[in-house]
Amino acid sequence: MPSTGIVKYHVKLKFEVDGLVEKADIIGAIFGQTEGLLGPEMNLNELQKVSKVGRIEVNVETRGSMARGDALIPMSTDISTAALIAAAIESIDKVGPFQAKFQLVGIDDIRAIKKKVIVDRAKKIVQEWATKTISEGEEMLKDVYDASKPGKLTAYGKAQLACGTGVFDSEWIILVEGRADVINLLRAGYDNAIAIEGAKIDETVVKLTEGKKVVAFLDGDRAGDLILKELQGVVKIDKVLRAPTGREVEECTPLEISEILKDAYVTEGAPAPVPHQAPPVQMERRHPRRERERERYREREEYRQPPPEQPAAPPAPPAPTTSDSPEIVSAIKDVFPQINETLEAVILDGSMKQLLKVPVSEVIKRLDSAEGAKMLVIDGIVTQRLVDAADKAGIEYIVGHRTAEVRKPTNLMVRTFGDVGIVS
Repeated sequence: MPSTGIVKYHVKLKFEVDGLVEKADIIGAIFGQTEGLLGPEMNLNELQKVSKVGRIEVNVETRGSMARGDALIPMSTDISTAALIAAAIESIDKVGPFQAKFQLVGIDDIRAIKKKVIVDRAKKIVQEWATKTISEGEEMLKDVYDASKPGKLTAYGKAQLACGTGVFDSEWIILVEGRADVINLLRAGYDNAIAIEGAKIDETVVKLTEGKKVVAFLDGDRAGDLILKELQGVVKIDKVLRAPTGREVEECTPLEISEILKDAYVTEGAPAPVPHQAPPVQMERRHPRRERERERYREREEYRQPPPEQPAAPPAPPAPTTSDSPEIVSAIKDVFPQINETLEAVILDGSMKQLLKVPVSEVIKRLDSAEGAKMLVIDGIVTQRLVDAADKAGIEYIVGHRTAEVRKPTNLMVRTFGDVGIVS
């Protein structure tokens, strides 16, 4: 059919001829025996000239002395004209000298078929787009969620030095004294810290800091001064930062850590990092190895300088609160090892049976779904917001590492692990 024609219908016919005929004989019979039958304006020759009828396709099979086959006529006329021409072809009773019979199989609306193909393709396009969009949206949500999670504690080198997972690919390395300091920085959102763990600087620390900017973040006491001297002898330090005088890095709050470290990045001309918003929690107990090293520094310094003025003795650790029942204290002791240093919380019912164990960041949201909850044990600080949510959920007892200044409802008991004698 000429390129300007638009096929609307396919007229399909089948035929039988009592004799051996060829394709050209069938096409000749269709054109010849319908000519003038419906008037000059509907002759097939004329319709082909004006692109109303396309090229007629014929298939012929011969068996014995008979020929059978089918014919397809593409047309761009209206349906009435297509039906008239189909009826005219059905009236053919001879092909050459042989008897013949033509029968209409059907008239296919090509536009309807094209519409279905178009609709099916459109559905596929929309499905592919939706799948891609959802995947992109999920990736975006995952990125945001990952950015809100605190980093993880791991170990580095043969000496298995405590560090955050960020030390492996960060351009900045924060050197701290011990494992507890690394954990505290993780809680503040900084995962690129590594503990030097002692007086002798491990060779792996030297290799790790090569080609990177280095911040030394040390305790604000005399032992921190001594460690700094050791560090400066083996590592190129870009910035030295200290905890407030008389305090240790592990004792600093997340806000204090962010303020101190912000000075390092801004001073050196680099953009300040955005720390993960991990819930602030109480620091871990001091590491025994760390304490031994610090004591060694103090003893060595005593030989060089006059002994410093001795500070007042710290208060004795609190004794367990007498109003806490043995059952409650026993339950807390069972839960404490499960959550300490994990940033998690455990919710128990009135019989001290564990109902839920959830991340600290989700505990307020999950309280409403903990039916029968009576006790909350949390690896963190008991805040006013937590107290309000717990009171609303029917919690009667909360215990954490420490408490902020909170207004406690009369029916809610708030304790620390020190209050019940678990830690000093």
